[in-house]
Amino acid sequence: MTTVLTQGGNAPLNAGRVTVEVTAPKALDVSGLLLTEAGKVRSDDDFVFFNAPHGPGVTHRPGGGGTPDAITVDTAAVPDGIDKIVVTASLDEAGATFAGTEPTATVRDAGSGEVLVTFTPPRLSSETALVVVEVYRRGGVWKVRAVGQGYANGLAGIATDFGVNVEDPGPAAAAAPPPMPAAPPLQAPPVQDMQKPAAPPQPAAPPAAPAAAAPAVPAMNKVTLDKGRVSLTKGGSVSLEKGGKPFLSAVRMGLGWEPAGRGRNVDLDASCIAFDAQRKKLETAWFMKLSIFNGAIAHSGDNLTGAGAGDDESITVHLDGLPPEVCGLVFVVNSFSGQKFTDVKNAYCRLLDAGSGQELVRFDLTHAESRTGVAMCKLVRQFSGEWVMTALGEYVDAKTARGMVDPAARML
Repeated sequence: MTTVLTQGGNAPLNAGRVTVEVTAPKALDVSGLLLTEAGKVRSDDDFVFFNAPHGPGVTHRPGGGGTPDAITVDTAAVPDGIDKIVVTASLDEAGATFAGTEPTATVRDAGSGEVLVTFTPPRLSSETALVVVEVYRRGGVWKVRAVGQGYANGLAGIATDFGVNVEDPGPAAAAAPPPMPAAPPLQAPPVQDMQKPAAPPQPAAPPAAPAAAAPAVPAMNKVTLDKGRVSLTKGGSVSLEKGGKPFLSAVRMGLGWEPAGRGRNVDLDASCIAFDAQRKKLETAWFMKLSIFNGAIAHSGDNLTGAGAGDDESITVHLDGLPPEVCGLVFVVNSFSGQKFTDVKNAYCRLLDAGSGQELVRFDLTHAESRTGVAMCKLVRQFSGEWVMTALGEYVDAKTARGMVDPAARML
């Protein structure tokens, strides 16, 4: 017999292994967090989700083919120090809320598939993530409780609340790398004619005062968008100007790749790291934090395989909405699961007009290295307000965007 719970209600579990499915009219990412009596994870390894699908006694099952995302709990395998497993749901679409799309949790016997419990929370509004249910033990008996607690700051807000580190380590973190040598204020390289070799870089003079933005790009041989679509090679740059004026107020960076065979999918994650004029990281848009700067930079959400036509992930940047201290954006791609870029083919990035969808600039990676991260390209703001895109194609040993911060800063 199926038990229908209302918010705050609970019911005993009549199965040792249960699967919690969460469905909604919109695409969802479902996660599980293993919590101690203090209500916190013991480490980031207690966060089970699409990029880390296995934890002690808890596994993530990706959705597909009509099967929803789900978390399976094997209660006999849950460690003694864990009191509860909370099951969360977040919307896959950047900027979307749960308004009018209340999800339903279905708890099944993992062996037989029998439905044990269902729960649909009360009407939601501006929430972008939700603690749906929790599987917990009380007096040696495992139960399920209907929670329905919403968060307005996405999955990152939930993870942070329960002790997961979703941001970069602070300056006091152990084993921090040695400080980088002092660098001149952020500037883009001169935009060169793509048919001519770039001149050797000249030593930069030390600044008289901290700069608010990068110096202007020399007009000679400047490549702009006047003649239409531009294809870049590694190290090549293009100004986002047309007719001598800024051409766009909003752009979309599309990133794509294909598995290189070998019978398995490749899960890569695209991110955008924002820096100030002194190469200090300000914010990162990635799959754990889809929107930054009040939506001025918005991530499309995670693609788990690289399969299908078109861009695998995209990041929209409203240039006019960026805070004035943002002077550089570096777009990176990482393999969270540790697969190397030698398992990837046809990786590219392309800049599009966010309004019309017209492709403006494209950069195709022509070689791969056995590493887990790559900086694809950067956008740098000049003193004049002009933005310049430069193709990077630099590989790094880093599985997440946080590991790309220092290398990306050195590439600006």
